[in-house]
Amino acid sequence: MPSYRHAAYAGETIVIQNDGLRLEVHKRPTGWGWGEIYARDGKFAAVIEHFGELMLRDQEMPMRLEADTVERESGAFGERLTMRVKSLVVQDKLRGTSFDTWIRYPFQEPCMEGEVVLTLPPGKAPLQFQYKLIAKANLFARYCRGPWIKAGADSYGSSKSDGILPGVEWLEGDEWSSGSDWFKDPWALRTVPHPNKVSIPVMAISHEGLAVGLSWNPNSDATRWFNYRIHRQQPVFASPNFIDRMNNHLMGLMIPDASGENGENQTEAAVPLELHPDQVVEFEGEVFLTEGSSLDAVTDWVKRNELPEPPAPRWPLEEALDRIANAYASRFWVEGKGFGFAQHPGSGSPAEPRFAEGYLATRADRPAAIALKERIDWCREQAGYRKPHHRLGVVGASSAMSREELLQHGHKLISHQREDGAFPFDPDGRHYMKDDFVVAREYLEPMGLAGDTALDITITPAADLIALYEQTGEESFKEAAIRALEYCMPMRRPEGGDFWETPLHSPNLLAAGHAANAYALAYRIFGDERYKSKAVYWLRCLIPFTHLWQPGDVPMMYNTKPCLCSSDWYFANWVRDHVQWEVLETFASSEALGIDWNEWDTEIDWHRFQEGITVAALRWMVDHRDNQWRPHNLPWTLDLYKQGLLDDCYADTHNSVTGLYGGMVIPPDPIAVNLLAILNRK
Repeated sequence: MPSYRHAAYAGETIVIQNDGLRLEVHKRPTGWGWGEIYARDGKFAAVIEHFGELMLRDQEMPMRLEADTVERESGAFGERLTMRVKSLVVQDKLRGTSFDTWIRYPFQEPCMEGEVVLTLPPGKAPLQFQYKLIAKANLFARYCRGPWIKAGADSYGSSKSDGILPGVEWLEGDEWSSGSDWFKDPWALRTVPHPNKVSIPVMAISHEGLAVGLSWNPNSDATRWFNYRIHRQQPVFASPNFIDRMNNHLMGLMIPDASGENGENQTEAAVPLELHPDQVVEFEGEVFLTEGSSLDAVTDWVKRNELPEPPAPRWPLEEALDRIANAYASRFWVEGKGFGFAQHPGSGSPAEPRFAEGYLATRADRPAAIALKERIDWCREQAGYRKPHHRLGVVGASSAMSREELLQHGHKLISHQREDGAFPFDPDGRHYMKDDFVVAREYLEPMGLAGDTALDITITPAADLIALYEQTGEESFKEAAIRALEYCMPMRRPEGGDFWETPLHSPNLLAAGHAANAYALAYRIFGDERYKSKAVYWLRCLIPFTHLWQPGDVPMMYNTKPCLCSSDWYFANWVRDHVQWEVLETFASSEALGIDWNEWDTEIDWHRFQEGITVAALRWMVDHRDNQWRPHNLPWTLDLYKQGLLDDCYADTHNSVTGLYGGMVIPPDPIAVNLLAILNRK
């Protein structure tokens, strides 16, 4: 008997399986039309509720697509089931019942027919699905659904370990998707997001060491007609399944898709989808099981499909590097002060850019290098000269401090540490950077509570303490660092990196990057293999924030989301918008620490990833002739932009829906650091 109790069973089942999963396809009294997915150990993981469903504007009941027979094949490709499906004729099913006398639907034949092919290759390969559905009449549809996967149905229910829809959701425990934990309305609801907001075309739910995943081709045309707009496969995600009000988790594909933000979150389209005779609707993708967490499921998808090749760069990489060097030698120089740029009037200091030393050491004969060297030489003669440093605390900058200063800094850090090893969040004290906390707390609710902690709040001082121990040998620094590292060991989701303007416990890329570098540094100094594994884990946490596909009309391959939340609850939507500086800083820090991530994690090509995020950043570099950028909180800088004074900086944000750039502008030093690393490897 089937495990799923919400589908009628006619007593017939066909089973196909490989080393990864078992699929049982069941027959309803009306035809073959639903399936159950089991792990090889027998755990009931998910149900495929139907093999297509059509809901018309003028009919209350949805019409499932079912087959009279199933064709089964076996071969080198594995096992395959082919079902020639057709939609139910509701009036036929009512004939002879009490409804027959008072309900009349106009359709006397199937509104939609087609073919559903399920292929299960050998080994542990995913279940492949291909739907080709054909409209048989002029129809106005509220939806046409493809795979509709309910994980946990009639088994583990709404319980889960975690769930990920990359770029949109990263849930733990009993958290709800589309919850208001990290957003307030109207941005909280994101169950049917604009397809461009999904960074990787896969979604997953895990429970007690088993993850269920659904992936699809985001650029395949699900349907189009004549000169009407194209509809792509629209992902739907609800955990728990508040769409169907059921005790499970929903992962599905449907049309119409959300063509703009005003079309999001409609599981039944307000403006019906027009279908015409012989119009084809196609869904294609995979359903799979993975041992481990939802992050493991996303990582498995990357291993199977490989990281995409970075797109062609805006400029050749050497030219881009020279371009940045020339900008520092000209536009980003303030005579008599040092390096600065027009966005910040009065700026300028003898602080050496991080890329300069490596650039001058390897490309000294270039015109940009000759001019840049003059600037660097001037800076080094100034009393306020500062050596380059990166964002992982004192690492890289501590060599400029005396031993007494290093010891003083370390003991001050330890004074903040709790007995359990954590460092507490202090929004009105040492973590005060902007007044965002004050505004959020006073006018709505706190984004984080004083005394609480998160991964980034504890791991960044831990990294400082490791570096301080390495340079001073002070045992108390080592002991404090290890206590902090051990406190963070059980953590699974990166949180807290953008603490100055976002909810403290929201999923965060910068926290993942800081933790990866901190644990790598810890492994190098302390030799604990657990720290090496944890460094790789946190590095892989960058993946769900990273765009590994792009639509044809909006270049965004290898763009990254900073976090999955909103700033100050309302003022920036980080499910919609990308930010590139955080991932650039992660790899710039790795370079400063001498970490080659391909040596640490041989299953993911991190060299390709670094090149991808850097090539992406070249798209972000400002050129006033492109007219693609507008300021946000510094509107007066628009005039500077139009004059070309901000050229070769890069934008703070990119809108995944409009494709436009905005925010402030950022000096391109971290782009150059990564370019140097990539070019030197080549």
